[in-house]
Amino acid sequence: MNGITVFSGSAHQAFAAEVCNHLQKPLSPSHVHRFATDCLQIQLQENCREQDVFLIQPLSPPTQEHLMELLLMADAARGASASRITAVIPFYSYARSDKKDAPRISIGGRLVADLLTTAGVNRVLTMALHSPQVHGFFSVPVDHLHARNELAGHFRQYDLANAVVVSPDLGGAKDAAAFARLLGTPVAAGAKQRFPDDKVKISAIIGDVAGKDVIVLDDEIAKGSTMIELVQRLREYNARSIRLACTHGLFSSDALERLSALEEVAEIVCTNTVPISGANLAPKLKVLSVARALAEAIQRIHNGESVSALF
Repeated sequence: MNGITVFSGSAHQAFAAEVCNHLQKPLSPSHVHRFATDCLQIQLQENCREQDVFLIQPLSPPTQEHLMELLLMADAARGASASRITAVIPFYSYARSDKKDAPRISIGGRLVADLLTTAGVNRVLTMALHSPQVHGFFSVPVDHLHARNELAGHFRQYDLANAVVVSPDLGGAKDAAAFARLLGTPVAAGAKQRFPDDKVKISAIIGDVAGKDVIVLDDEIAKGSTMIELVQRLREYNARSIRLACTHGLFSSDALERLSALEEVAEIVCTNTVPISGANLAPKLKVLSVARALAEAIQRIHNGESVSALF
């Protein structure tokens, strides 16, 4: 595809290569050099002059390393006279820092958005932001994708006559309702509280889940504490089966092992927005690709076409 140049940081190069495969465009090389002072330097090893440059980099752990790489890539592309720079961030981790809910804390989601713009980013393409209001933190256009179509396509292989989609908390109920409409099922939500020591408590489930085949939908699974608590509540409500679904499968620490060990959990489904360590050792885990959706969005951005038409 003429006029497009795609680079990747070190966060998820396999995903970037898959996106480029759908674009029928080679992934352009870049080089990361670390000095003795631990400072990073990025060299984009392809001509960027008057090119529509796309930088693919999820902000997955180690998050600060990958963020700095992205900022340096944007600065390098701007210095190389790129006509437009789009940061393709499949996972925008700082979206969780979206409000001041304690004294004297930063709003990281807005700060990182400002840093990206300062570095030279003209547009952002991302997926499944933790909080919709983070979209408004950016002073440049943002195309916000979701993975509901990919997830729904997977779950349609099952008999959904007795199924219900459950959000772990009321904040995710809107997304869960949209997902339930795709599957033609009812929706329910947990009443969740998070305490200062990061302990999670789900006191009740709003909606009918007794004897149901439950599909739990969340934007991400990190430590797995919320999912484990929710499975406990669903057990008390006598749910017939439980499947867990999310867009971003971070699975920090031993979350994947702990979730897989729950007898009630029949399946764990996520997408490949971030690299997943040990995925081949978890028989209950199913990883879906969203590379085609990102590639289609990139093509539409380049051609000046509607991205929302994808949904």
